[in-house]
Amino acid sequence: MELRSIPIEFPEGSNIILGQSHFIKTVEDLYEIMVTSSPVVKFGIAFAEASGPCLIRHDGNDDRLESVAVAIMETIGAGHAFVIVMEEAFPISVLNAVKVCHEVCGIYCATANPVEVIVAEKADGKGILGVIDGSGPKGVEGVEETGKRREFLRMIGHKR
Repeated sequence: MELRSIPIEFPEGSNIILGQSHFIKTVEDLYEIMVTSSPVVKFGIAFAEASGPCLIRHDGNDDRLESVAVAIMETIGAGHAFVIVMEEAFPISVLNAVKVCHEVCGIYCATANPVEVIVAEKADGKGILGVIDGSGPKGVEGVEETGKRREFLRMIGHKR
């Protein structure tokens, strides 16, 4: 078995949700979650089948983001994985709905940070072991940083 770390490329200002799913219906159900979550969200979805024709299934309401999602799944190459690439909304707005989708087995990350996907590869397939999401800690939050965090959350409408 070979282990690889694969950097994922997506547009600056976008967020991704990367997860594992188990059924061809994933694309349709994730599409419905996205369009009912926000009237302004732009997104693309790609899901890699692990059996049958083993195609990358895709959908979205933005052709550019849909193409990015497909390219990410081609780069990762692991079956039963999916990615949502989104703009004009944050993952927090859809993440719980995505997690309770019947086809979704788990979420690896929901982020705008640089991401590397750790993939195990054998002759007959690949699987995602985990992700490296952004950077490690550089210190501990102090009073000033606490204030900035709280101010930011209010600015984006997640706290009053």
